[in-house]
Amino acid sequence: MTIEVPTTWKDVPLKKYLALMSDLENYKDDEEAQTALMLLHLCNIQPEYLKGLSKQSYDLLRAKLSQFIQPDDIPLQRIINIGGREYGFEPNLSKMSYGAYADITQYEQITIDKNWAKIMSILYRPVTNKNGEFYNIQPYTGEENPDIFLDVDMETNFGALFFFVHLSMDLMSAIPKYLKETELPASIRQTLVKSGELTQHLWNSATMTYSK
Repeated sequence: MTIEVPTTWKDVPLKKYLALMSDLENYKDDEEAQTALMLLHLCNIQPEYLKGLSKQSYDLLRAKLSQFIQPDDIPLQRIINIGGREYGFEPNLSKMSYGAYADITQYEQITIDKNWAKIMSILYRPVTNKNGEFYNIQPYTGEENPDIFLDVDMETNFGALFFFVHLSMDLMSAIPKYLKETELPASIRQTLVKSGELTQHLWNSATMTYSK
């Protein structure tokens, strides 16, 4: 039997990762079952074949998976390719349309779960033109197709998540100090209250990510 083992998260699409995490949640107190599920989802080893593996092969597979299963600090990929078309990450978050902002903040937290493909379809939209490292993307219409992001590799997805995790931690560190040292007009304080909604979503994401 030939077994293909992924060596990086670039080998694992979002849909496979979501299926794995859903099954792992059901067996979170059973380490042996979790290993079997990882081998099933990541290496396509059906349960009936698992007991036929030698201990040496079983240990080798676990060792190979453990080399990448905990994602490092993966950088954001600003432009990705889906089906031969380039998609760019929102180039200026401070100028994000209200519709995009509202659709992202409707979720309790920004994390890789069943809503993640929808969030990715808001953040990554088709590139309309680019010049060197600068680019523009299509305006947000609310009619994006999240399904195409289910086949995007997890290295890209983790890169986007880590971007928000670091952003949230930077904001949580800088904003209280800034507010303490600065007298702000009422209009600006109202804007910060609104922005705090997104910050709280980001903080939920950071808390969940680092607790795991």
